[in-house]
Amino acid sequence: MMLFWLIAVPLLGGAACWGSERVLGRGAATLALVVLALETLLFASLPPHAGDGGGWLMQLAWPWIPRFGIGFHLALDGISYLLVALTLLLGFMAVGCSWPEIDRHRGLYYLNVLWTLAGTIGVFLAIDLFLFFFFWEVMLVPMYFLISIWGHENRAYAAMKFFIFTQVSGLLMLIAILALVFCLEHSSGMLSFDYLDLLGQRLDAGTARWIMLGFFVAFTVKLPAVPFHTWLPDAHTQAPTGGSVLLAGVLLKTGAYGLLRFAIPLFPEAAREFAPAAMGLGVVGILYGAKLAFAQTDLKRLIAYTSVSHMGFVLVGAYAFNAYGFQGAVMTMLAHGISAAALFMLAGALQCRLHTRDMGRMGGFWTAAPRFGGVALFFSLAALGLPGLGNFIGEFLVLLGGFRSNIALTAAAALGLVLAPVYSLHVVQRVFHGAAAASLPADLRASELALLAVLMTAAVALGIRPQPFLDLSKPALAGASLIPESRRAAAGAKPEQVGAVGAEGTQGFGGGGRGAVR
Repeated sequence: MMLFWLIAVPLLGGAACWGSERVLGRGAATLALVVLALETLLFASLPPHAGDGGGWLMQLAWPWIPRFGIGFHLALDGISYLLVALTLLLGFMAVGCSWPEIDRHRGLYYLNVLWTLAGTIGVFLAIDLFLFFFFWEVMLVPMYFLISIWGHENRAYAAMKFFIFTQVSGLLMLIAILALVFCLEHSSGMLSFDYLDLLGQRLDAGTARWIMLGFFVAFTVKLPAVPFHTWLPDAHTQAPTGGSVLLAGVLLKTGAYGLLRFAIPLFPEAAREFAPAAMGLGVVGILYGAKLAFAQTDLKRLIAYTSVSHMGFVLVGAYAFNAYGFQGAVMTMLAHGISAAALFMLAGALQCRLHTRDMGRMGGFWTAAPRFGGVALFFSLAALGLPGLGNFIGEFLVLLGGFRSNIALTAAAALGLVLAPVYSLHVVQRVFHGAAAASLPADLRASELALLAVLMTAAVALGIRPQPFLDLSKPALAGASLIPESRRAAAGAKPEQVGAVGAEGTQGFGGGGRGAVR
């Protein structure tokens, strides 16, 4: 039942924020923080490890639409555990940084923030593919409203572009899901949308390739990978600061999660065949994103292109098909979520003070705002992969795994480590050094510094003590590259209630099998 409440609490809390808007005013932010605190307490009560170090940590399965084989099936494993934790952390950041910025329709704003978080948590927990698609759509609608209502000067265009790209990709994913389900019904007579029923089914090579490609395109649009990335810079540039934090830190990770959870385990042979092309797209994203980042004068747009570059490493790691690549992809997701969210918070704070994002109108801020400069330098170094911080661990593991898979493509991807210092230090130079601008910002307030200090601590923890995070993700990633047919035969009965799955579950991605529910 705890998995259900992880989704229900932010939904109910968002409605409460909206319903009490006239009474609370600015207090709607306080209520949103209370909701997130309650959500964190619920999450903290979940088991961080399975009984044998493998399998699902917890499952919940209720009948929903049995006529069509659709169930309300949620499950938690090491990967979803880490990503839900990241979602909650950045939820606090999004609410906290919105406090001084949002001055109208505050209750409605925090409803959309909390509902975006609820939809995202649903995506990370759902393993019925129809339910997954449902939450995939749920998280997009409130983000559209965050951009279109509270965004900046060109918000209507950016919001519509975001919605069209994500809706078209979602439709493609739905078609792929239906095709996979109909193939299962044709081969076995069983109509089911459950991931554990669909896992490991026999498909002819041509069919598997086309269905896998539908999932791949849908997830890489959200990642985003070149050439499906064009919605991202506009959305980031026009979104309010809280929206940018959620978009960069959490929503992009749903695309990477979809690749690791569905596109690779459901079609292992087709995914292996497609791996060179997928890694090639990742390399193009790394280099292209870095080049365009250096060419930007809009601070938020520059940070947006760095996200395209960094998420290219995730694509390379995911399709390296070895433990180093998989774990590097997960660590890069976590580290990028933290560093990108912090950079967008800094950019938003500067925009609120200066009413501009143009770096040509900035300069010499270090003397006027030393705390601003110090924190910006820290996260710029994190973004370029400084050893001792989380981004370095993720990118190192991705390259280590990539070299074992495709040396030429990985060598090209490694050039991203050369380009990252160029655009990262370019930002520090233009904004904080050089001739002083006509208008200088006030330094970070204590509340802003406290929020950023939390993210700094998280970045250092990932870099200095990565082993606990690697240990948590390893069982879920074991076997993601190869799913033997015996795994389906070994799967137990479908769980019909909440329970923790222990050693009985077969291994694979997230344990790979149903296991026994206690």
